[in-house]
Amino acid sequence: MKTKKLNVMLAIGSCVASLVIISCSTLSLPKGATAISPFNKDEYLGKWYEIARLDFKYEKNLDNVTATYSINDNGSIKVDNRGYNYKKMEWEQSIGKAKFIKDPTVARLKVSFFGPFYAAYNIIALDSEYQYALVVGNNLDYLWILSRTKTIPENIKSAYMQQAKDLGYDIDALVWNKHDKN
Repeated sequence: MKTKKLNVMLAIGSCVASLVIISCSTLSLPKGATAISPFNKDEYLGKWYEIARLDFKYEKNLDNVTATYSINDNGSIKVDNRGYNYKKMEWEQSIGKAKFIKDPTVARLKVSFFGPFYAAYNIIALDSEYQYALVVGNNLDYLWILSRTKTIPENIKSAYMQQAKDLGYDIDALVWNKHDKN
């Protein structure tokens, strides 16, 4: 009986270790992408409107999406994502945390909404006034165009789309957010 219990414990431990390794290995940049440096965290804090994204299950059917970043008591960054689910006709909110992967002057963070599991959050384009940002995950499945306002100038939009296309992103698959609710 002790051997069976030990085998179960070893199997569980192996699964947990595998999940930790997988979680850590997903904190990369897509090939050819470079995170913004120098980066000023304090300038980036505040409310951002999601202008466009590559859709994925946690944002499916959402529009009016915003992300608000602030500092937690422990020094990590609070991530408050909010969007209107137009199918369910209700607001959805998800609170997470972000931490810098290494140097806080490099715009490479890891974000978690689910306990110890983190995903990459890499800011690869950012204007000097911190008004517009192009954010990518660890691969070509995750991309966001953000703005401090509900719209983005056409020249910034075009530049960000070209940069994403040059990296291999399918820009035709972008979901363009509507911002018609408060």
